Amino acid sequence: MSDDRRVGIVLVSHSAEVAASVAELAKGLAGGATEVPVAPAGGTEGGGLGTSAELISAAAASVDRGAGVALLTDLGSAVLTVKALLAEGDELPDNSRLVDAPFVEGAVAAVVTAATGAGLDAVEAAAVEAYTYRKV
Repeated sequence: MSDDRRVGIVLVSHSAEVAASVAELAKGLAGGATEVPVAPAGGTEGGGLGTSAELISAAAASVDRGAGVALLTDLGSAVLTVKALLAEGDELPDNSRLVDAPFVEGAVAAVVTAATGAGLDAVEAAAVEAYTYRKV
């Protein structure tokens, strides 16, 4: 897969700072992964805590390179907002997918895998596998 057709990744959090920090961490741990389009979509348009369909849609559009968009979320209403956008059918790029994965570990796994040029299925599988990571 060419660099211009990488899977895009959107990190949806209730906090703009959390989304941006996780994006920075994931790209940093993936060796910079400058070729992977990653966008945070955190908080509300006014800078408060919450989720915004408009910010999520804009972030997804910004990372869409034609290979699919993986959306990872932190908590409840972030999940519901992404599900609603997917149900609308025209609010997110074609081949967008909500990925059920831990937010931080899943984001790192998704970015690392996307950096290899892997497709959306492999990016999703890597992120989901992060549920099995043991810390002790």
